[in-house]
Amino acid sequence: MVRQFSLTLLYATTLLVSWHTTAWAEPVQEETRNLRVLTYNLLHDGAGSGFFESGTHLQERLEITIQELKRLQPDIIALQEASVSRRHGNVPQQIADALGYQMVFEPATQHIFGIGFLDRLITSAIGFKEGPAILSRYPIIASEIYDLPRCQQRLDPRILLRAEIKAADGSIQVFSAHTSKGDDCQLQRVGELVREHRGTGRAILMGDLNTGEQSPVLTGWLKDSGFVDVFRVANPGVSGGTVWQNIDVEWPTADRRVDFIFLLNGEAGTSPVVHSSHLAFDQPGHLPNGDALWPSDHRGVLADIEFVQVADTPISTTISRALPAK
Repeated sequence: MVRQFSLTLLYATTLLVSWHTTAWAEPVQEETRNLRVLTYNLLHDGAGSGFFESGTHLQERLEITIQELKRLQPDIIALQEASVSRRHGNVPQQIADALGYQMVFEPATQHIFGIGFLDRLITSAIGFKEGPAILSRYPIIASEIYDLPRCQQRLDPRILLRAEIKAADGSIQVFSAHTSKGDDCQLQRVGELVREHRGTGRAILMGDLNTGEQSPVLTGWLKDSGFVDVFRVANPGVSGGTVWQNIDVEWPTADRRVDFIFLLNGEAGTSPVVHSSHLAFDQPGHLPNGDALWPSDHRGVLADIEFVQVADTPISTTISRALPAK
């Protein structure tokens, strides 16, 4: 009897020790800090689209775009030429609803004269408005709109849209920009506004800047302001052309790079890490009759990034050529 009790106690003790060891050996799942971000100019259907179709097949291109976004699964999306019109409805909201994302949107066309009721009256009369938008799978807890200077074209309103996003590991300031071609003072103002948030240590600027990477303003950002050109870091020596794509042909025609993702090397103990970046929306779809249809006249730019907590270290970049599945 005593021997049987001793064997039973030994067996129970062995099981308890084995379970305890297994439980402690179970790896702790850390919440990922990687972010997948995307910037993309949608190509709106034109100022007259409140009344008639302009031939850009916006609805069909929107369907292609939504399907590709579902495949890519970006965490944060900066859109340009996001439009609302009588014929096509609220395009950025349709994308956000299809993805189940939160969204902020501001029509730049509502800033033509800077007189709220007059600008709203104009956009209402023509049944069309467009501007930047930011979509996020994480909560958007604040947003802000900045009017940009018009040094070149007085009646071409441009704005910078900011969203504060509460990601899994903290807040991030995200900016969506669409600046005028050749307007360096707009770019300079964009840089100033983004730098004002560098104290957070976590800022991302995305958009169609309508200038090449050799622009004096952009090269100045890289040299003096702590900006990191994500695609260039991940793809040295690759052209990365994002415009202009003829949407009606089978072959690629984009050969200039004007769409960018910039990370800001902040002052709050974080350093941006670039894991990978490549072009998106770089293949045509097709209309029901078989004709080619590209989703936009722009390529999108996609990146997997991370903000690493560090102390007084220079910018860190780790490159992974293959984009990991998400």
